[in-house]
Amino acid sequence: QVQLVESGGGLAQPGGSLRFSCAVSGIIFRLYLMGWYRQAPGKQRELVAAITRDGSTSYAGSVKGRFTISRDNAKNALYLQMNSLKPEDTAVYYCNARYGMNDYWGQGTQVTVSS
Repeated sequence: QVQLVESGGGLAQPGGSLRFSCAVSGIIFRLYLMGWYRQAPGKQRELVAAITRDGSTSYAGSVKGRFTISRDNAKNALYLQMNSLKPEDTAVYYCNARYGMNDYWGQGTQVTVSS
């Protein structure tokens, strides 16, 4: 059974930081393209950051320079460090694993950025 379990969401003030983790089981993690997506109320789900199996990263323009994605293949874990948070970062954040036709999602974790 494939499981992607996010943790680390919550409330942050503008300018603050949060760190997400995604614990993955049931797949050969090191083979997968991993990503973080988010969905704000009334908006479509969007890609925030992605990391290939060899560690190459890419970011949405709105988070570049503020967010850092990383992975630990030994621990089957994906991370997202979010700094300089803005109110517009408020959304539900999802962990995603993709390899060929396989496409798995976590349950999502809420981030609210507000003073």
